[in-house]
Amino acid sequence: MILTVTPNPSLDRTYEIPALERGAVLRATGDRIDPGGKGVNVSRALAAAGHRTLAVLPLGGPAGAALAGLLTAEGIDVAGVPVAGQTRSNIAVAEPDGTLTKINAAGPELTAEESAALLTAVGERSAGADWIACCGSLPRGLAPEWYAELVARAHHMGARIALDTSGPALTAALRERPDIVKPNAEELAQAVGRPLTTVGDAVRAAEELRSRGARAVLASLGADGQLLVDGDGAHFASAPVAVVRSNVGAGDASLAGFLAAGGTGVPALAAAVAHGAAAVQLPGSLMPTPSDLAPERVTVTAEVPLGRALTEPVPDSPAPRPHRPHGGTARKGARDE
Repeated sequence: MILTVTPNPSLDRTYEIPALERGAVLRATGDRIDPGGKGVNVSRALAAAGHRTLAVLPLGGPAGAALAGLLTAEGIDVAGVPVAGQTRSNIAVAEPDGTLTKINAAGPELTAEESAALLTAVGERSAGADWIACCGSLPRGLAPEWYAELVARAHHMGARIALDTSGPALTAALRERPDIVKPNAEELAQAVGRPLTTVGDAVRAAEELRSRGARAVLASLGADGQLLVDGDGAHFASAPVAVVRSNVGAGDASLAGFLAAGGTGVPALAAAVAHGAAAVQLPGSLMPTPSDLAPERVTVTAEVPLGRALTEPVPDSPAPRPHRPHGGTARKGARDE
């Protein structure tokens, strides 16, 4: 069983349009509403693949109730922590070439009591969990050290932790030695404070995160591929994708595939890329089922192309802009938080 923790979940509505034109009245060619938040998406991907998962998350107001209902309908066990604020709603606009524009709401501000209740809920529900996946941004009211506290508690209980966050929250959690961290290229550059222009730059940055506490690093390089850097060295994987529909949650599907395949080594890396490749070909944040996967199209090698230039070099302090999707599988997209 894999337990997921999403401190700032959402309801995500995605509109598919022919082209985004500022100031115009646009007619959608398709739309859908899905549960949102990175940990929520990991649970959804696991459930779609037939794995048992439990989602721990704060829930508030009608949006929170709707989110819980959608998750239950997908076969996910929900451990909701009631909060006074309203669960946020996000909007995504997807264009035919794979470009994704997202508007993410801030979400509720959690009180000290609500923050403590969320940590308690994780502890109470984590018995028997093979992994605890802690994912996404922290809502207002939670200090950057909140994930570090969660990692420390989880390790004390004997659980393994996968962490997918960024900025000060990632930096603070490294000292507690999470078992796997999953930055994208921009988050990796930000964490080490220097630009990434080649695959080799990304490998060295991942090694630095390991030296600072991460036991393993699963790094998405967007359209260029994915890296796994752990105690056995570095491995590089990629998969081709013919058509990109949306990459909302594609990185989360990738993490789900990695954890479901054991969370270590080359087989897990291959599963991560297969899940990410499948996810970007689906609408909205729909998660892939086993029939959507094409593992035979994934290439994994220990001969990492260190000198290969990244398709989109990353500065050490990236300005806000459209992001590469996760999984090494698509061309354009936005980071899901």
